[in-house]
Amino acid sequence: MNGFDAMKVLSVRKYRVGYEVRTEEVVMGDCPPVVMKSAYTVPAGDYVGDSKFAHRLIVQRGIMPEKADSSHNACSIGFCAKEQRWYGWSHRVMCGFGIGAVVEEGDCTAGSGWTPEYLAEHPEDNKGLPVGFVAQSLDDARRMAVAFADSVG
Repeated sequence: MNGFDAMKVLSVRKYRVGYEVRTEEVVMGDCPPVVMKSAYTVPAGDYVGDSKFAHRLIVQRGIMPEKADSSHNACSIGFCAKEQRWYGWSHRVMCGFGIGAVVEEGDCTAGSGWTPEYLAEHPEDNKGLPVGFVAQSLDDARRMAVAFADSVG
């Protein structure tokens, strides 16, 4: 359960722009409970991050977050309709991709975050794109955001 021993939702505040902030009490091991505010997408309920990050992402930047893959437990990509760009991120960095974006040598989109040994056994986990790949559609730009998020996550 998210790496926590127990989690209790104390309150929920919904925002019209497509997310909600839950005040949660979290218990891990023998440590005293911690109260934190976490943001989730509405209606899917996917974890976005802390409430400040969600506000910057959704309200200030206009990026609607989503999970890069249904098996993930947190949002790491999102679309900005105003800019017509897909973004990928981790807790450290964010990058946007639109039509015409190109994968260059050394780009995070050109590789995977996995070791060569791991990829030899699990080639399906390699989301990296070939050098020279050009986003010719928004679907291609989304692929670049997924590759970026995968490599920096």
